[in-house]
Amino acid sequence: MKVLLINPPDFHMIKTNFPDELEGEEKAGYNPPLGLLYVASYALSHTDFEIEVLDTQVEELTYADIEKEIVRRNPDVVGIQTMTFTLIDVMMVARIVKKADPKTIIVLGGPHVNIYPEESIEQVEIDFLILGEGEVPFTELLNGLNRNDDLSLIKGLVFKKDGKLVNTGSRPLIDNLDELPHPARSLVPVEKYWSVLARSNPVTTIMTSRGCPYKCIFCDRPHLGKSFRFRSAKNVVDEMEECIQMGIAEFILYDDTFTVNRQRVLDICAEIVSRKLKIFWDVRARVNLIDLEMMEKMKSAGCDRIHFGVESGNNEILKVLKKGITLNQVETAFQAARKAGLTTLAYFMLGNPFETREQILETIGFSRKIRPDFVHISLTSPFPATELYKLGLERGIIKRDYWKEFAENPSADFLPPLWEENLNRDELFEMLRLAYKKFYFRPTYIFQQILKTGSWNEFKRKAKAGLKMFKI
Repeated sequence: MKVLLINPPDFHMIKTNFPDELEGEEKAGYNPPLGLLYVASYALSHTDFEIEVLDTQVEELTYADIEKEIVRRNPDVVGIQTMTFTLIDVMMVARIVKKADPKTIIVLGGPHVNIYPEESIEQVEIDFLILGEGEVPFTELLNGLNRNDDLSLIKGLVFKKDGKLVNTGSRPLIDNLDELPHPARSLVPVEKYWSVLARSNPVTTIMTSRGCPYKCIFCDRPHLGKSFRFRSAKNVVDEMEECIQMGIAEFILYDDTFTVNRQRVLDICAEIVSRKLKIFWDVRARVNLIDLEMMEKMKSAGCDRIHFGVESGNNEILKVLKKGITLNQVETAFQAARKAGLTTLAYFMLGNPFETREQILETIGFSRKIRPDFVHISLTSPFPATELYKLGLERGIIKRDYWKEFAENPSADFLPPLWEENLNRDELFEMLRLAYKKFYFRPTYIFQQILKTGSWNEFKRKAKAGLKMFKI
């Protein structure tokens, strides 16, 4: 059996909450499709099938190119990574596959199908859905198809049988993540993955844990499973060493919250130092789960950047979002990060429930007060399967179930909802542009960035970014 796992293009990616002037056509980098590489690795270690991965994004393939690849590879089963934001491209790839050979079995997995299983399986091109973590059910599906088994006995599947929907039910999450084989990076061109923020390309992503124990109302993680599980320090650093042998020395740790388990963070740092690994890495962390000692240990082990979700510069809005942090904790974390010598990125959201223009201005001021190296500011968009989306429907802020309609009929002219309560869409984008100008158009900030520039290429990247800012 020949199996092809596809990371679809993002030509029609839905962009909801960022100024068009800042989007541009230039990429900020490419990350490997880590989920597909985990699925591929598990399938390779539990079957004798031929498994391939096609990352259409990093290969910069057109639809015509994708069709040629499908015909050339002639797979029996195609698995497609599926997110709501790339659903149009997912379906276009599925149609290309069925056009090449209608007998090819198409399997979708990913966040979107977990949120909208019925709408997804009703798409005529789709044969199976994988619910939950994909490694085990996808591999069992392959074996079941090969042996002509009763597929209804495999937990974590959705499919149609005799015109009726069959949902085999959920299966337990993988408890011991150390038992999973490391992602099959050999199946993709590792040298092509890069980041505009990286000190050393190529880069790769690593997931050292799964799940998130927090309940932010704008996030879909509570719907997809709050169970927090983590890998051992040895297992994580073993994977890093494998990557170094492939020519990779910079890592993006993609955990939702890397610092939940303090001792494990210290253990990972100690393991990196004891093995004398010369690497760079960045993490995402909560301001209330980190301290100066931890950040100093991280820095000594090669951590270069830390991303903090701040969201708002108003304590009342943070409570509305159920963020579980305070502004004092934010200020303390950013001060400690500067002392530890870490580059910081702060993420903010404007246009939250009950938020006024004055509170948005507080957030804009706070973004400057805490002095991050970079900010990413977006408009709050209620995404499917979040408490925020449910609240919007209940209060009439969102007039109808837009995301469900999109799942049923993916359309390129789809306009996702914003939280238009005290400000309308135009006013929200006006505030968003103001926020970027207030942060980046400061003589002191511009001078500091020039002083921190370490190479001609870095200077060119920053200059291009600056020119984009002048458009807003």
